[in-house]
Amino acid sequence: MLAKFFDDFAIAGRGLLLATKKKSFWLPFVLTFVIFGMLINLLSSGFISFQLIGGCLSSGDISGALKIVGSAFSAIFGIGRAFSDFIFNFILTLLQSVLIALVVFVAKHNRKEKRDKKSDKENESTSKNSLIKSDSPSSLESSALVAGLAVLGSGCPTCGTTLLAPVLGAILSGTTGAVSLAGTLSLILNIIAILIAILVFRKLGVQTYAIIKSEHFKEIHHEKAS
Repeated sequence: MLAKFFDDFAIAGRGLLLATKKKSFWLPFVLTFVIFGMLINLLSSGFISFQLIGGCLSSGDISGALKIVGSAFSAIFGIGRAFSDFIFNFILTLLQSVLIALVVFVAKHNRKEKRDKKSDKENESTSKNSLIKSDSPSSLESSALVAGLAVLGSGCPTCGTTLLAPVLGAILSGTTGAVSLAGTLSLILNIIAILIAILVFRKLGVQTYAIIKSEHFKEIHHEKAS
């Protein structure tokens, strides 16, 4: 059982490597990496960054708003952030980007196979593709769960300036205790999000490997047939 578990990760890694050779992988990956990474960093101090951006836009200070957005972008790569806080956000952003890119890849394959199924009634292909398709919604839900945990845990766990801090501050009496608890919960949520993302990657990576290999064998079959 344990050996199969690690074998699946090896296959998932191969699936990811093969997927990176596809152009369709990179657009959702880059978009998710930039948007999700900036969102986490903008939420690092609660909603203050969004309030500042809104204030700049309402006063016509476009450069000020762009400066805040630019700082959030550079923070994805650790600029202006402590390494201990940066590493969690970077790993989560990277994993989430990979998950979304693989979900999109599998979904595109399913749509293509659905169109082809109208002209191709092979039972083996139909049963295999329905299995892959049935896993796609659960993978997307799991990716959304990872994103939700990452957003809730966003911030600076070591200094307690997290999205949870104002919420806990309103519930608990005593700012010091709330800030300390917020930092601890933020760290725990980040760890849970990373673990879930790794498990979801295992499933999606295996699916991606099976899809790409299946397409490869089909191409060989058509070449031999022609």
